[in-house]
Amino acid sequence: MNVLTARLLEGGSTTLSSAEIESLRSRISGSVVLPHDATYDDDRRLWNGMFDHHPALIVLCQSADDVVEAVRFCRARNLLVAVRGGGHNVAGLAGADQAVTIDLSRMRDVHVDPALRRVRVEAGALLGDVDRATQAFQLVVPTGVVSAG
Repeated sequence: MNVLTARLLEGGSTTLSSAEIESLRSRISGSVVLPHDATYDDDRRLWNGMFDHHPALIVLCQSADDVVEAVRFCRARNLLVAVRGGGHNVAGLAGADQAVTIDLSRMRDVHVDPALRRVRVEAGALLGDVDRATQAFQLVVPTGVVSAG
């Protein structure tokens, strides 16, 4: 692959070279998934199956530093971005055709400070992740009702 077409924030499209994509790959600890990759269809799938978006590329972030690099990459090129957290979005906003999906679903750490009764939750965590971590300290976060995940 020499070039990849991606949508611009204000409409229209641009091309991304292999060199640009490889540069992004080299700056993150996660991975970059392209349409021809074996995991692309699984990685682009949203919780709400009514939405079948085909992003230009997917950045699977492992850390906050990965998120920063993905945002810098997109901002420098004025690219349309969709952000996927835990993946549970009924409106399908976690994806967009020919956009860059910044996928946070692998960032699921939950840190509990039982003394302060505070919880810090990474952006990809599911309610089940939060419940497991907080219930170990007899704490609860009042939020959704489905603890799957």
